[in-house]
Amino acid sequence: MSRNYRFHNPNAPYFVSFAVVEWLRIFDQDKYKDILVDNLNYCQQNKGMEIYAWVIMPTHVHLVFRSTTEVTPGKLLGEFKTHTSKKIVKLINKDNGEQNRKLFMDTFKRHGEYRSNVKYFQFWQQNNMPIELWSNKVITQKINYIHNNPIKKGMVLNPEDYKYSSAVDYSGEKGLINDVVVVPLL
Repeated sequence: MSRNYRFHNPNAPYFVSFAVVEWLRIFDQDKYKDILVDNLNYCQQNKGMEIYAWVIMPTHVHLVFRSTTEVTPGKLLGEFKTHTSKKIVKLINKDNGEQNRKLFMDTFKRHGEYRSNVKYFQFWQQNNMPIELWSNKVITQKINYIHNNPIKKGMVLNPEDYKYSSAVDYSGEKGLINDVVVVPLL
């Protein structure tokens, strides 16, 4: 992995993207997206995750955040990903009504077999591609990218119409995450 894709400054905000293995469309269903939202709220309230922008797409997540505690951004994100992957895999595994259950579980198991740091199932791809946000211009660019992602994919016409995004907060309404830090955009 390139040195550019690492968490260097523990106090800086970061833009990260992380995807489900093989880009599986797990997040077509709200019950799986809700697990992510619940855990983002938990990390915000209990682990010092300051959230500036986020979106949950069918196969991946984009997030702008920073750690406000001594826990490094990489460790904080790792804990978030570990917790959400365990909850989602458990829900998929026990849900007999999940049409893609066998495909999902077989894929998670196959990917888990090839990773020394994974015990049974691998849900998330290994990389996060963190990009440190060092200026207001770069922060604005990444937040706009996040909010326009559902439009680009043809899911909505306006960013604030997509429920699983912080675009709602930036439009002046209340979104699903409790305290999104809305920054003035250039």
